[in-house]
Amino acid sequence: CRSIVTKHLADAGAKIFIGHQAENIAGASVVVVSSAIEENNPEITAAKSARIPVIQRAQMLAEIMRFRHSIAVAGTHGKTTTTAMLSMIYTEAGLDPTFVNGGLVKSAGKNAHLGASRYLIAEADESDASFLHLQPMLSVVTNIEPDHMDTYGGDFEQMKTIYVKFLRNLPFYGLAVMCADDDVVMEIAPQVGRQVISYGFNANADYRIENYQQTGFQGHYTVICPNNERLDVV
Repeated sequence: CRSIVTKHLADAGAKIFIGHQAENIAGASVVVVSSAIEENNPEITAAKSARIPVIQRAQMLAEIMRFRHSIAVAGTHGKTTTTAMLSMIYTEAGLDPTFVNGGLVKSAGKNAHLGASRYLIAEADESDASFLHLQPMLSVVTNIEPDHMDTYGGDFEQMKTIYVKFLRNLPFYGLAVMCADDDVVMEIAPQVGRQVISYGFNANADYRIENYQQTGFQGHYTVICPNNERLDVV
C-alpha cells in the first residue's frame, strides 16, 4: 500500500510497485529485502534465477556505513526514539547527518535522509540478529529484554551473546554507549572489550541524570559529567 514513505521515495524519483511480481526486478542490479520477506517471494525467486544478488537490508546499510562516521542504536525499547533524537540533534547542530530510522523523524517529516556530512545515524535491528552486519564507529544500547526469542532459540543467554558480538564489531578505537539503568546491559558491558561510557539515572553512570522534571512535553534535568561538571538541560 502507498504511504508517506512511498510518497517521499516517488518524489525522489523512485519507481514504486504495489504488490510483489517477478517482472518488478527487471533491470535491477541488486535486490534488497527486509527480514519480513520470505524466501519464496516471487521477486526473490526471479532475482536468484537471473543471478541478481539478493541481500538483507542490514547488509546494504553496512555498505553505506563503511564510508561514514556511523552511529548504530540498538536495544529492545527506545531505539527508534533515540535514533530520531540523535538525528535531530546533529541536524540542529548544522552537521546534516544521513539517518536511517525505523520510524518517522517528525522534525524531518521522513524516516531517512541522505546528508552531506560524514555522519550517519541508524537504528540497528536485533529482531533477526542482522545488526551483526553493521560495523559502526559508535554503538548505543538502550536496554536488553527477552524479545524475538524465536531468533535466539528461546535462549536469553544466546541473545546476550549476540549483543556482545554486535558491540565487538566496533573498531578498537570505537565507543559503546550503554544505559546504566538496565541490569542486563551493565552485565554484558565488561565483555565488550571496547571503551564503554554509561548514562542514566543510576548513581554509577558516567553521565548521570539528576533533578528530572517533566513539564508538558518538555523535560528539565541536570547532567553530571565524569569530571563533576553540571550541565542544565531544558
